[in-house]
Amino acid sequence: MTKAMSSPGETQHEYREIRGFASFDDPATLSYVDSNGKPNFELIRQTDEFRTLRRRLTTFVFPMTALFLTSYLTFVLLSAYAKDFVSTKVVGVINLGILLGLSQFVTSIIITLGYARYAKRRLDPQRKLLAEKTGVEE
Repeated sequence: MTKAMSSPGETQHEYREIRGFASFDDPATLSYVDSNGKPNFELIRQTDEFRTLRRRLTTFVFPMTALFLTSYLTFVLLSAYAKDFVSTKVVGVINLGILLGLSQFVTSIIITLGYARYAKRRLDPQRKLLAEKTGVEE
C-alpha cells in the first residue's frame, strides 16, 4: 500500500483538498491569487520568472551603487585630504573641487537615465511575463 504525502505546493493553500503524490487525480493548477483577489507572494516568489526578474534587478543595482559610492567617496576624500589638488584653478574662479562636486549631479543623472533604459528593456518585459503567468494585475 502506498502512503500519500502532500506535495510542497499543496501546503500553501488551505482551501484545497489535500491529496498526496500517490493520488491518480489530475493535479489542480496552483493559484497565485487567493479567493479575495490578493496575490500569494510566497508562491509567486518561487516562480522562475520572479527569480529572473530579481536577478536582473540586482545585476544592475549593485554595480551602480558601488560605482556611485566609489565616485562620491573619492570626491569626499579628495576634498578632505587633497586640498591643494582640488583647489587647482581650471578656468577663472572655477577650480577642480567645484567640477568634482558638479560631477556628482552628472553621475546621478547618468545612473538614473541608465536605470530607466535598463528597466524598460530588461525589467518591464519580465514583469509583464510574470504578471501574465500569475494573473496578478498591476
